[in-house]
Amino acid sequence: MKSGHQKVSKYPPGKVPLERALSKLGLASRKEAREWIMSGRIRIDGITRNNPEYLVIPEKIKIELDQQPIGRVAPMTLLLHKPKGIITSRSDEKGRPTVFSLLKDVTTYLNAVGRLDFATSGLLLLTNNTRLAAWLTDPDNKIIRTYVVTVRGRVSEVQLTQLHAGLQDDGQLLQVNKAVLRKSSEKESHLTVELTEGKNREIRRLFQALGHEVSKLKRVAYGGLTLGDLQPGEYRIIEREELQKVFPGAPLK
Repeated sequence: MKSGHQKVSKYPPGKVPLERALSKLGLASRKEAREWIMSGRIRIDGITRNNPEYLVIPEKIKIELDQQPIGRVAPMTLLLHKPKGIITSRSDEKGRPTVFSLLKDVTTYLNAVGRLDFATSGLLLLTNNTRLAAWLTDPDNKIIRTYVVTVRGRVSEVQLTQLHAGLQDDGQLLQVNKAVLRKSSEKESHLTVELTEGKNREIRRLFQALGHEVSKLKRVAYGGLTLGDLQPGEYRIIEREELQKVFPGAPLK
């Protein structure tokens, strides 16, 4: 059973704002949907709707974009080997390349499940299933993310204990699920680290608090999914059957 109070929707049962409906159906981002609506490009059940907050039941409306019918996009989930030096955002004010620029033959609108920072490489999931994305990132589901980490300096057994016990940083408790020291010298240490909650830059902040700078960070597994033979920049589609196997109980519709 999940703790805390269940969030109560401010909308009537089943209804959401039109801009959110277009996003939930995998047709566009919220920002792009809002632009479509406000510029008069969207008709709902034959009527042009200019208000992004207009309430609809996504599964029961007929949608037209520029007078052409459009509908729900088939669910798609990808596993990408994110290279270092690529950002996870859809666009960047500094003009840096994004993970979406790597998806050359993908026309479906996808969102990243969580983030990997600019200097971190490894396994990144992208999907148009918003319920699946929320489920995968919900701390209550305790899905293990596995990283290989290289830090400067020697990590001691005492510091390993501190990683498991947790450290306070900027008002947050940062804590690993598991940390294994694979190799250590005065110059650097190599570890495998598991997390079940991905707070912003959590691993880097943890080791910084212990006086160790992270020099290399790579996510190698997300739950039962691993990088396999994928090279940096490569990706593959994860079929529904595989998702059911590695994430039992996940919402896949």
